[in-house]
Amino acid sequence: MKIRDIVNRDIVTLTNCEHEPIHIPGSIQPHGFLLGINLDWKIEFCTANINEFLDLVYKDILGRKFSEIFGAPAQKELYDYVHNQKEQSVFPLELQLKGILFQIAIHKSGPVYVLEAEPQLRGKEQMADLYAQTIQFVSNMNNTRSLKELCALVAEGTREITGYDRVMIYRFDENYNGEVFAESCREDLEPFLGLHYPHTDIPVQARELYMKNLLRLIVDIGYEPVPIFTIDDQENKNLDLSLSTLRSTSPIHVEYLKNMGVGATLTISLIHHDRLWGLIACHHYSPKNISPEIRLAAKLQGQFITAQIDLRQLNDEYEIARKTNKALERLTALNLPLEQHSFEIICADIELLKLCNATGVSICIGDKTYKNGITPPDEDINKIISAIAINEYGKTFSTNKLSNHVPDLVSYEHVSGIIYFSLGNDNNIIWYRPETVGVINWAGDPEKAIIIDSNGLHPRNSFNLWKQIIKHQSEVWLQPELNAALSYAHFLHNQIILLMLSDEEEKYRNLSDVLRETNLELENINWISTHDLQEPLRKIQLIASKVLSDTSETPSIAVLDSLQRITKSANRMQNLLIDILKYTRIKNTIESFQKVSLNYIMEETLQDMKEIILENKAIVECENLPEIHAVPFLMKQLFSNIMQNSLKYASINRPPVIKVTASQEPEINEYSNKVYCHWVTFTDNGIGFEQQYAESIFKIFTRLHTLEKYDGSGVGLALCKKIMQTCNGNIRAVGKLNEGTEITIYFPCDPDDSLIAK
Repeated sequence: MKIRDIVNRDIVTLTNCEHEPIHIPGSIQPHGFLLGINLDWKIEFCTANINEFLDLVYKDILGRKFSEIFGAPAQKELYDYVHNQKEQSVFPLELQLKGILFQIAIHKSGPVYVLEAEPQLRGKEQMADLYAQTIQFVSNMNNTRSLKELCALVAEGTREITGYDRVMIYRFDENYNGEVFAESCREDLEPFLGLHYPHTDIPVQARELYMKNLLRLIVDIGYEPVPIFTIDDQENKNLDLSLSTLRSTSPIHVEYLKNMGVGATLTISLIHHDRLWGLIACHHYSPKNISPEIRLAAKLQGQFITAQIDLRQLNDEYEIARKTNKALERLTALNLPLEQHSFEIICADIELLKLCNATGVSICIGDKTYKNGITPPDEDINKIISAIAINEYGKTFSTNKLSNHVPDLVSYEHVSGIIYFSLGNDNNIIWYRPETVGVINWAGDPEKAIIIDSNGLHPRNSFNLWKQIIKHQSEVWLQPELNAALSYAHFLHNQIILLMLSDEEEKYRNLSDVLRETNLELENINWISTHDLQEPLRKIQLIASKVLSDTSETPSIAVLDSLQRITKSANRMQNLLIDILKYTRIKNTIESFQKVSLNYIMEETLQDMKEIILENKAIVECENLPEIHAVPFLMKQLFSNIMQNSLKYASINRPPVIKVTASQEPEINEYSNKVYCHWVTFTDNGIGFEQQYAESIFKIFTRLHTLEKYDGSGVGLALCKKIMQTCNGNIRAVGKLNEGTEITIYFPCDPDDSLIAK
């Protein structure tokens, strides 16, 4: 049987240091030993140092059953513990192996159960002391108000419980740069409180492991890694130690801690909203180990922080929220007029600045900009608005470092931070904050966190104070300030809408007055054209008729021709006035809609047109027609006009034939999506027309032929369209030149769906 170790010997370089496989080091720390057992209870992995704790050699136990080496009772205890998840998540298993008592932590890594055994450090009788300390801590915790006070208390309590020389509460920013937020340390040690550490100090893969394994212990920084051995029965065989307590540490991290002079560490993850919020970092300046009970108590300290983060942050922000809400209430209570002047009143109110603790504000409405406080020039305001639009930051945008987004302003002294809200239609409001020159105290130069020399890759060895000056940056906008700004932006948007509606209402009121006056004038003109003009027209016709019938004196041929033309023109004019009267009568009708049989309408129409049909030798073929809801006299006018149009434009080459067909198949109008249930088609074999004129023939006074060729007023088909509009129906025409015309009228399904009914 061939045996090999699984130590990871890959060289770490600048190009792969952020991907160093720290979860599979293939080795452990020497203060305990490790066994890997498969699902058949065979020992797959064993560390080389098992002989330092038991009278066993790793070569002799690999591939053998656990019960064969340690006995069936031990295997039974182990089995029961593995299947009791509740107990497993709290305390390690106390198990005798070969007569020696060990505390064993167990977790599953793929198909392998990983057993990590450590000698028992102290008994559970000391749990009472830890319990008393925890009760006292909870009592003291209730007296803290801010998050910073709570973290300081946790640092002090953790140091008291664990006995480490230094305990720090380490908080990450959005880029995972760290800050020592709270600290408790020996009086003779230099404090690290307030120092910042670059994100490279804790690379991505390390942060991922902190998310999986909440407690990390290094007992002796100067330890010699112990290799893990396994049976060499498959390629790339390895063991993931992400959840391991004994897992060996990255050589770079070990060197980093040595450069700080640290001898042992304990690290507890602080997880908040599924993100690594920070760490409890414990340092000791000599080797140090702690019992599982103390480790558990230290983890509990971390739970105190993460459970209280939201509450303490709310306490920290409460006073700010109270002030901003007070300003918001005062602003929204203003009695503003519905006119453009209202924005000037709003912008001049000091509460608008207090709303989000800004030093300046601008409101852009249309082509006018209102400003208050310390604001940039209009040129810079336009640049800011353009940059937000170009980068598609959306309707809301805030930053405390505007130079990252708008790089070419005249100055950032007064506009390092902004809150922007779009108010629609290129309107917006922007709050401004000035530059706050800040100093960040780094523990060493953050640009030299990792260095390389002739001997390879190394962490920095200098942690001397390194100050960084931060410019072009304002104070961070707090959430209560952003919330208040958002609420007022919505209010302002509504004010703009109300103002627009008021302007539109005034505009429509003025247009309505103009329209009313115009309609009165048109009615007067219509009255004159349809009534007052009738009288002189009748006189012209009467005089011409008398002259033509006077036998006492025979007029000359020229005079006779003139009189005939006068009579003909007067008749045409009279017909035109009659048609105009019919057209306007449709608009002003107040008759109620009723159920109408189109068969009855067709019979009456044919009876009225009997003489003209016989005169033109026309043939009319009609199917059974539906019942619809309409005004009867309008339907009779409609049928009459359509059929007269067919007879007027009959072909001289063939007798006129008019076919009237009907259907009840629903049809959806492609423009209005209206459903028509009845439609009637009039088809003739007349002269037809080109389809490009299908719309224009329904316009009033529109003619496709000269008066000399075809008589008429140009109102007939326009009258048909007006009737169908009154019925809320539709009319269409399809023409083929020299073949004929097809006119279809459509009636709506809903009997109440009509303009008059409404």
